[in-house]
Amino acid sequence: MSADTTNDQQSVMDALYWWGIPTLFRAPFNPDPSACDIALVGVPHSTGNGTTERDQHLGPRAVRHVSANARRVHNAFALDPWSACTIHDLGDVPLPEANNNERCIEAISAFFKPIADAGTAPVAIGGDHSITGGILQAIAGADSRLTHGEKAVLLHFDAHTDAFANLDHFLGAKKSAAHWAAYLATQGNIDPHHSVQFGIRGNTRTLDWLQPSYDLGYDVITMDRYKRIGAEESIRIIRDRLGDRPVYITFDLDCLDPTVAPGVSNIEAGCDGFRMDQVMQVLHAMQGCNVIGGDVVCLMPTKDSPNNITSMVAASVLFEIVSLIALKSTTR
Repeated sequence: MSADTTNDQQSVMDALYWWGIPTLFRAPFNPDPSACDIALVGVPHSTGNGTTERDQHLGPRAVRHVSANARRVHNAFALDPWSACTIHDLGDVPLPEANNNERCIEAISAFFKPIADAGTAPVAIGGDHSITGGILQAIAGADSRLTHGEKAVLLHFDAHTDAFANLDHFLGAKKSAAHWAAYLATQGNIDPHHSVQFGIRGNTRTLDWLQPSYDLGYDVITMDRYKRIGAEESIRIIRDRLGDRPVYITFDLDCLDPTVAPGVSNIEAGCDGFRMDQVMQVLHAMQGCNVIGGDVVCLMPTKDSPNNITSMVAASVLFEIVSLIALKSTTR
């Protein structure tokens, strides 16, 4: 058998999600963050949501299950990220006190700090949205090698703002899925004045629900505003806000329409969310930005359809973030 035939057969086998050891995108497992350019990490944490929607800790395992088939080349960027960069799966953040949200957030930060110290870009799969707080307080701000001491700026896809600083806690969780966008700003890890919250929608519990975000300095492109101004103007606003600052992309799957991503926490079913082509258009437009990392959160595998479509969607968005970071490394 020729070497070409053997390589072709291996390529076919590697795309079969049900075969072999399930790492993220079939990337080699190596827990050393200094050995790669991009670190893939699972964060199996649910306690920051503080509700009965607690199965989000199953998200990393679900995406590992399907992501072999998502190891692709990027047609729009004409890029093979897997050969352009060294990309490893570092495994999951160990969370032995899983029911204690505050201890878990500190454990997440402790796991990601060596990644930032190595100058490696992290891409994480959660887990509820509180994980973003744990990650960014470790990788961005005055002591960060990854951001060169700068605050990060956010491109935050979500149906909800997660900036509810008016709440002391969310059902017991202080650094919760409802708080991270506020405390990261006040702690100095992110710069809300150059960040955008994108896709916010839904009938809300108070009429002033966006005010905490505005008070912090965020620009908010709600779904209603997006529909009014269109994709091109939204992209212009986002790119102008982000500039050449270190960008972290956080993607809550509930920004997508429930017909696209049914297996999510805190689903907003009363109005249309994004379709995949709409979020891909925005993500593709971020090429050239200084993307230093990102995450995809709020996957609920126990509510997914039998064909694991939400897990596949999560893998697709992760692939876009990986590709944006890899593209940056090829054009430096």
